[in-house]
Amino acid sequence: MNKKEISEIKKQFTQERCAITRICGCYVDGEGEKKVDMKEAFFSLPEEEMFKYFEIFRKNLSGTLGKNLINLEFPLAAENEGSTHDLLLRLRESRLTDDLLLDAFYDKLIGHLDMEGSYLILLIHSVYDIPGKSSDGTEMFDASDEVYDYLLCSVCPVKLTKPGLCYNAQAGVIQNRTRDWLVEMPATGFLFPAFRDRSTDIHSLLFYSKDANLLQGRLIEEFLRCVLPLAADSQKETFNSLVEETLGDACDFETVRAIHEQLAERLEESKEDAEPLTLSSSEVRSLLSENGADEEGLSHFEARYEEAAGSDAPILASNVINSRKFEIRTPDVIVQVKPEQAALVETRMLDGRPFLVIPMEGQVEVNGIAIKTDSQTAQSAESR
Repeated sequence: MNKKEISEIKKQFTQERCAITRICGCYVDGEGEKKVDMKEAFFSLPEEEMFKYFEIFRKNLSGTLGKNLINLEFPLAAENEGSTHDLLLRLRESRLTDDLLLDAFYDKLIGHLDMEGSYLILLIHSVYDIPGKSSDGTEMFDASDEVYDYLLCSVCPVKLTKPGLCYNAQAGVIQNRTRDWLVEMPATGFLFPAFRDRSTDIHSLLFYSKDANLLQGRLIEEFLRCVLPLAADSQKETFNSLVEETLGDACDFETVRAIHEQLAERLEESKEDAEPLTLSSSEVRSLLSENGADEEGLSHFEARYEEAAGSDAPILASNVINSRKFEIRTPDVIVQVKPEQAALVETRMLDGRPFLVIPMEGQVEVNGIAIKTDSQTAQSAESR
């Protein structure tokens, strides 16, 4: 799914557009035991509760594509009878009205979740009558010829509110607040099946993780039986390692700055694209070749890439560079520069030691205090 397709489904979670047929839930305590379950027709809920659920469902489709939101494909072997894929299809077909299927789903999911403390599993069934689109992109609600029939699963931590005082308006007194168990925004979840090319794709799903660097490995690999992708921070570590090992002695300040500038420029050019900018193995190889990698360094590149990321695993450009800052870090000093001003920073050898050199032009502040530079002092003396 791309950004536009995710946004299209996310927009359905409003009172005006909502077509949720049923909501089910299972509260699980800190010992992993099911304590309470719920099964409701969604529109039978009080209006205030509906709005709170909408917030949860929208959050489950929020974040950065490729970081918090990840497209997962079901391998052919994961779609056999008795698999989670098969269970999800049957749940969708039942519209969450089969209690035995729901219990089987909860039990299987609980067995593969790495969650501390209590949590609430929410599962909804909804339908979306996909409107047609004219040549100019305008939606034509009377030209629909397909219904997107889907499930959304949200796993929300449940935590005890903090102790404190509150004002009791009825009694007109300040008193100790009653501590409640609060359902928080989702930590993880998924949308099944995926909504691709504005149509149903039963061979994939959209996975959500609040923490982009802490994916639910067992949930993805053992429960869904999909390939576990590299988390955002692992992609950055992998890319940095490939750059260092492939460039070798050519991995100097100017080369790394040039790589950062090239990727930042490509990110800027692609920021309006529906799909995030990804770098394939061949694209990373070409990038390094253009920036000084020799044949010896490149000769082992494919093997290094496959070992670190997998042969077909792309790396998201937004995961490996920060387009909003250029950072230089030493054991004692951290320097951050706007990417467009990175060329101001130079490296020089002074008395046999390497230095970073940054021109002190314009107003310079230290701890918020404007200081005089040597050039400003000299100019002031000349004016007198």
